Amino acid sequence: MTGDVDDTDTAAEPETDPDAEDAADVDWQMAPDSDAEFETDAELRETLREVAEDVRGESSESKQVAAMLYRVSDLYDPDEDTSPEEIYLNMRHIMNIKAQGGIER
Repeated sequence: MTGDVDDTDTAAEPETDPDAEDAADVDWQMAPDSDAEFETDAELRETLREVAEDVRGESSESKQVAAMLYRVSDLYDPDEDTSPEEIYLNMRHIMNIKAQGGIER
């Protein structure tokens, strides 16, 4: 049969995500400072913190979501010095530790 393609002998190349590879090389403690400015917003900050308290439960997952919401609320707190990059890298570090089963000593 003409036009039929038999690709059973072709091995598929594994897909790699260059962003994931680059992200793996980033030291989470060396997060770059963000140029983004977040205006002080007491109402938004308090709403995020209230939601964090509502979702915080007994499971480690709910505690992680609550911690993330609380960290995001820090963006709107004039007394806190953080950036979206720092929050992302910190949360990624926490998730990596969880995936590994805890901090290895």
